[in-house]
Amino acid sequence: MMDEGELESLGRMMAGALRHFPDKLELTMDKNGFVDLRDFILAVQDRRRQLRWLRPHHVIAVIETDPKGRYQYRDEKIRATYGHSIDVELDLPTVGIPDKLYYPTTVEEVDIILETGLKPSDRKKVHLSKTYKDAKTAGSVRTASPVIIEIDAARAQAGGLVIGKAGKTVYLADSVPADCLSRAEVPPEPVVEEESEVLEEHRE
Repeated sequence: MMDEGELESLGRMMAGALRHFPDKLELTMDKNGFVDLRDFILAVQDRRRQLRWLRPHHVIAVIETDPKGRYQYRDEKIRATYGHSIDVELDLPTVGIPDKLYYPTTVEEVDIILETGLKPSDRKKVHLSKTYKDAKTAGSVRTASPVIIEIDAARAQAGGLVIGKAGKTVYLADSVPADCLSRAEVPPEPVVEEESEVLEEHRE
């Protein structure tokens, strides 16, 4: 079992190598973003003394238990499923995309986005969230009170936009036109159990 420090160190190495700078670790990445798992492990062992014991099954376990689905293991190779700042062809699934997706932004940027559409900034793709809550969680990294934009994904796809499912709650697109965007309404708070019981009593 890895302790928190070792997990954090491995996570930083995976994110950096698979999303941003494989060349720094002298890794060969194919067009779909995959690198050889054993090559990655050798690179980590060479640069992180505290991870000299690392083996393939450790990395596979991290990938398979990642709650966000940020990485993928296939045919003895690994890759990041989203977050890239380098050009890759991710060949992601494009079926079963929700009709509505969500994107977090700031008060200062929301009107510009609604007018001009969504375009990538520091990443190669626009990252969309599965639910309002997912978008709010993602946006909270940048700002304390993110503004959530709703994407009419069904309309966007009907217009020819390709949307791929990357992680468990993340979807990617090259861009999203303004006519598929609107300011999302804040969803109602869920009814707590006690209130549900009271309502049920009244129905009886």
